[in-house]
Amino acid sequence: MSGFGKVAVLMGGTSAEREISLISGKAVLKALLEKKVDAHAFDPSVRPIWDLKPEGYTNVFVMLHGRLGEDGTVQGALELMGLPYTGSGIMASALSMDKWRTKLVWRAADIPTPNYRVLTPQSDLKQAIGDLGLPLIVKPAREGSSIGVSKVGSVDEMGPAVDLAFRFDPLVIAEEFVTGQELTAAVLGENVLPLVRIEAPDGNYDYQNKYFTDEVRYHCPAGIRADIETDIQMTVLRAFHVLGCRGWGRADLLLRSDGSYSLIEMNTVPGMTGHSLVPIAARAAGLSFEDLTLEILERAQLG
Repeated sequence: MSGFGKVAVLMGGTSAEREISLISGKAVLKALLEKKVDAHAFDPSVRPIWDLKPEGYTNVFVMLHGRLGEDGTVQGALELMGLPYTGSGIMASALSMDKWRTKLVWRAADIPTPNYRVLTPQSDLKQAIGDLGLPLIVKPAREGSSIGVSKVGSVDEMGPAVDLAFRFDPLVIAEEFVTGQELTAAVLGENVLPLVRIEAPDGNYDYQNKYFTDEVRYHCPAGIRADIETDIQMTVLRAFHVLGCRGWGRADLLLRSDGSYSLIEMNTVPGMTGHSLVPIAARAAGLSFEDLTLEILERAQLG
């Protein structure tokens, strides 16, 4: 497809999610090539990103997960080079990567999200437990793929969980644990795709189960009441817009037994692996993986 020109699929990078980025990027590259797009792999940890312009690239499919790829950094570089790219812009990428600041924006806009506390090395951990109750979740504020995340079930587990999170990020949050069904909502353009319900072993949807086992079951349709699904989709689209997101993305949320729900985070560069959720939702909406990649690429833009 000559309409896209020469397309770079950015993958790899230097973040803790490099391995997943490479898997996602290779899948996207294969799909684009099958659609006759002049697409090429480009790993900015191996080659200077500034090589994109002199090498004649005209569009960029961003498949970098985590730091320096999903946080507005590479988006800023692409803006300076005048290269259209997939996904959200600088501000929305930076905001969405930061789970604390995402919560600040969502709360200001009345988007439901779990209670939380920001932790520092000097924080009173017992006070945080008293505020949020047990169990609770401790996580780095600016990592993805469940890296550095712990479920804390006792006072004794709190210290090690916080230490682990601080290994990945100097900004750490403790978050209220919400009991309910784990759901995800993919956004494509101005549409929210059918929800996916995640059924993980013992409710443990961690890094290993997300990408490297076949133990997780994904249900799409999600099997929830139609009115609740519609309400969630409307809220997710509003949450997407209030962060300034565009193109595509994925919100993760939890649905309680009483029909209420809380949004956990917004992903601006969701995974595109064989276990990933956006392709599952797209398939339920009648879009093949190859057509999904084209839909995302068609929305590439600057600014």
